[in-house]
Amino acid sequence: MRKWIIAAIILVVLAVAGFYAMRMMSPPPADLDVAREKMSAAGTYEVTIEPEAEPIQQGALHGWIVTVKTPDGEPVSDAEITVDGGMPQHGHGLPTAPQSVGHLGEGRYRIEGVRFNMGGWWVLKFAISAPAGNDEAEFNIVL
Repeated sequence: MRKWIIAAIILVVLAVAGFYAMRMMSPPPADLDVAREKMSAAGTYEVTIEPEAEPIQQGALHGWIVTVKTPDGEPVSDAEITVDGGMPQHGHGLPTAPQSVGHLGEGRYRIEGVRFNMGGWWVLKFAISAPAGNDEAEFNIVL
C-alpha cells in the first residue's frame, strides 16, 4: 500500500510541475493590450510610458519616463509614483525595486532600476498619488 501512495504522490507532483511548465512557456494572450498610453484605472489621469532606450534590453538596468496628465491634458507636476509589476504567467514580481527619482517637468517622471531578466510577458504597475486623487495604471510589456 505504501508503494501506491508514494507513486500517487509522485504522479501528482509531476502533473503539477507539468502544468506550471506549460503555463510558463505559453505565449502571452493574443489580445494583450501593449499600448504605452492609457487612462488610469479610475480615469483620473492619462498616463504614458516610454523606455529611455529602444529596443528594451533583457537583463540590463534601464530607465523609463512616465508622463502623467489630467484627462484634459494638463501636466501633473506634484505626483508621487510607486512602481510594481512582474510576470503574470510565471507568478513572480520584478527582479529589482524600480523607483521614481523625480519630476522632470511637464508631467514627466523618471523611473530608474527597471530590469527584465528574461523574455516574455511583463507588467509594469504605476500607483499615482497627487492632489487630483490616487489611481493606478498598468502596462503590458512583451520582450
